[in-house]
Amino acid sequence: MTQEAKRAKKRRLDHVDAMRPIKQAGVVSTHSLLFFAPGASLAVGGALMLLHVTREAFLFISACMLMYSYSSLKRAGYGRFYKRRFAAVCVPYLCWTVIYFFVTLPTGSYTPWTGFEHFWYLVATGYYQLYYLLVIMQFYVLFPLLLLLVRRTRGHHAILMAVSLALQVLLVSLMHWKVLPPNMRGFWASREVTSYQFYLLAGMVAAVHLDDVHNWICRHVRLILVGTVLAAAVAEVWYVLSAKHIVPWMGSGSDPLQPIAIPFNCGAIACIYLVGVYLVDARRSTTVRAMIRSGSDNSYGIYLAQMLFILALSWLGWRSLDQYLSWPVVSLLTITIVFLGCILLTSLVARTPFTVPLTGRQRQEWRTWIPERWRARPTTPAELAAEEAVSSAIDPDPLATPAVADPVAG
Repeated sequence: MTQEAKRAKKRRLDHVDAMRPIKQAGVVSTHSLLFFAPGASLAVGGALMLLHVTREAFLFISACMLMYSYSSLKRAGYGRFYKRRFAAVCVPYLCWTVIYFFVTLPTGSYTPWTGFEHFWYLVATGYYQLYYLLVIMQFYVLFPLLLLLVRRTRGHHAILMAVSLALQVLLVSLMHWKVLPPNMRGFWASREVTSYQFYLLAGMVAAVHLDDVHNWICRHVRLILVGTVLAAAVAEVWYVLSAKHIVPWMGSGSDPLQPIAIPFNCGAIACIYLVGVYLVDARRSTTVRAMIRSGSDNSYGIYLAQMLFILALSWLGWRSLDQYLSWPVVSLLTITIVFLGCILLTSLVARTPFTVPLTGRQRQEWRTWIPERWRARPTTPAELAAEEAVSSAIDPDPLATPAVADPVAG
């Protein structure tokens, strides 16, 4: 049986599909708070500390879905593997880097030479949220080696994860307390794949034991929820003590990579998984499932385009709204506008020739833009086969699709 046939036989993971819009809502929330909430507020800082989990969730799901689809990848398939990765991630990355460069150009004072230098700086480091894609690209380069590691340690994955977790705690601790050199912490650490190695390996191992992981999570809902809440409380206490300089040795409370956040990150990822399971349950209405599908189909576009709307609101004086409304209300309005605006923009672009490089979706027909009726993801074998045939043409969402025809990530 060919590698393509093996992937085609794998079931579609609708509950993981449903995790994508949840994750993107968290990303939009993070950036909305950073732009429009009062930076000196203790509550804002505490919320941001927990919302930073979106980057770990992003990478965990990416690794899980890539491993799920390419667990049988052989050397002969590397060429096609990297060709699809380039089309799915590198092309959108370059296109949106160009877009953001020109969108922000009027607000900068650049000479032709400094403008040229700034553009290549953006390409090398990633404009704002686009650095996620730099980490994903590094992961793709390392994937064959990590795949070999997971294969060679089969039967000993618990030991592998224990070692990986210990290394993650050690590395993040050295970053947090500024033991490592500057180019291995802060801005640069967020762009280095080594900063997230535990979550990437955990995603790959989870894909190998997907049924066991699913069953364990579904059997221990209460334990996961209580554990996550407790971990969040501990992290928030840590943040307050640090931010108020009550315990100075705790380090910076604004550091997005902190050892105290690791337990919460693990619990939050499991909670997002549970929400995905809930949303695609057969008891959910057709409308709910259709809305979830729309959010997942457009999730890559939400990630890529979100800063267009945030920058536009900023230029329109959105920050001054906190003089009339509380910052939680302003933040909620911002998240809603940005999220829905991105869905609208992505769904429009998805019906143009620019859909693949700008949205990561296959081109849609205009007649489907306003559907005749809400329709959930197909469930019959014939419907699934028809959809699979279409989705195999390109990666519907290069960052998080469980479409096993040739997915990329989470």
